[in-house]
Amino acid sequence: MSYEDAGVTHSVFADDLAGREAAFQAKIDAGIAIEPQDWMAEGYRKMLIRQISQHAHSEIIGQLPEGGWITRAPSLERKAILLAKVQDEAGHGLYLYGAAETLGVSREQLIAELHDGKSKYSSIFNYPVLTWADVGAIGWLVDGAAIINQTSLCRCSYGPYARAMVRICKEESFHQRQGYDVMWRLCQGTEKQKAMAQEALDRWWWPCLMMFGPADADSVHSMQSMAWKIKIHSNDALRQRMVDQTVPQAEYLGLRVPDPDLRWNPARDHYDFGAIDWHEFHRVIAGEGPCNHERLATRVRAAEEGAWFREALAAYAEKQSGAECRNEVKR
Repeated sequence: MSYEDAGVTHSVFADDLAGREAAFQAKIDAGIAIEPQDWMAEGYRKMLIRQISQHAHSEIIGQLPEGGWITRAPSLERKAILLAKVQDEAGHGLYLYGAAETLGVSREQLIAELHDGKSKYSSIFNYPVLTWADVGAIGWLVDGAAIINQTSLCRCSYGPYARAMVRICKEESFHQRQGYDVMWRLCQGTEKQKAMAQEALDRWWWPCLMMFGPADADSVHSMQSMAWKIKIHSNDALRQRMVDQTVPQAEYLGLRVPDPDLRWNPARDHYDFGAIDWHEFHRVIAGEGPCNHERLATRVRAAEEGAWFREALAAYAEKQSGAECRNEVKR
């Protein structure tokens, strides 16, 4: 093939790719779900793998902060509720790893990237859970923030991700309600119990606002993600919704939101709130939060200690598959 022929071939290929990408974007703009068998832009696939895997990792790591409180919960009822919640988080991780696998990446690869530090998870799970009130604050604030973010993901352009989010959001609603109930009961209790609830709110408020990601002006992926309808709302819009929704709940509890700049703004019909410490956010994301090393080490240790069980399951499945093949041959 001559140089000219090669150039023509390249031009035809480029034109075909541009046409596919235009048709792909038109499909998204029309609100038609993208399914695993459909053609998709490579950047779209990579962005989805990145977002879904980080979401899955967050659900799995998210079991750890509260898991240590199952045996220390103040009643049998609270133990059962918390145990159910932690089990739900494991299930959410499995749904999401399954959704990521439809994009042609293996679960083993995603988990290996988490353990190697190549893949991130939500910064919120790198903070310590010091008191029972923290368990309530996590349910109320962390899961409340998750619901705000994840209800919009039910309309994500990628079908498997959107469908996984429908069930996850239903279960997150239970998590948020149990957390708020813990806080309400503490605030109805002794002065010491109410002070414990206030102290938990003081520590968790700002990290929860950071959960939505960096400010829109500093977000590397946000604009393209919204163009592809992987995300429906911007980071700042979701964060504002969190503040507007949560401040009245705190007031009902009789708690004070730890933000001296918090004001209702009738002109905007929203709350104005103070500046977020983005230096802390980036420090925690970079692995220097209070519990980063502890959380990741726990997950790596669990994977290593459970390797024998996964190997046994794989060997059993292979044996069963072989037996079925032999039976089929006999028939």
